[in-house]
Amino acid sequence: MAKGHRSQIKRERNAKKDTRPSAKLSYARVSVQKACYVLDAIRGKDVQTALGIVTYNPRYASELIAKLLKSAIANAENNNGMKAENLYVEECYANKGPTMKRIRPRAQGRAYRIEKRMSHITVVLNEK
Repeated sequence: MAKGHRSQIKRERNAKKDTRPSAKLSYARVSVQKACYVLDAIRGKDVQTALGIVTYNPRYASELIAKLLKSAIANAENNNGMKAENLYVEECYANKGPTMKRIRPRAQGRAYRIEKRMSHITVVLNEK
């Protein structure tokens, strides 16, 4: 059992604020699996290399991640005062979002369900 009152525990947990620059895209209309192909390619790379990878990657998710990466770089420069040439992709991950359920008509009056998946994509940068 944790020590202290619940509000005290929450206060201590929230006091440890993550100061790394990041950007998050919620409700992206791409599945987690498809987004992870691109995210795995840029994880650990410096931002110039990562931008080059996502620019020339033919997948749909790479356009979303390129925009997200540029936003994280801008956050680092404007909010944290970091230099873009010293940044690298420390963390990048995609979490599962809600699923839209749609109906596809099939033969003999049947209906098949189509699941249109969404994801929440996060990119976290850091300085070398």
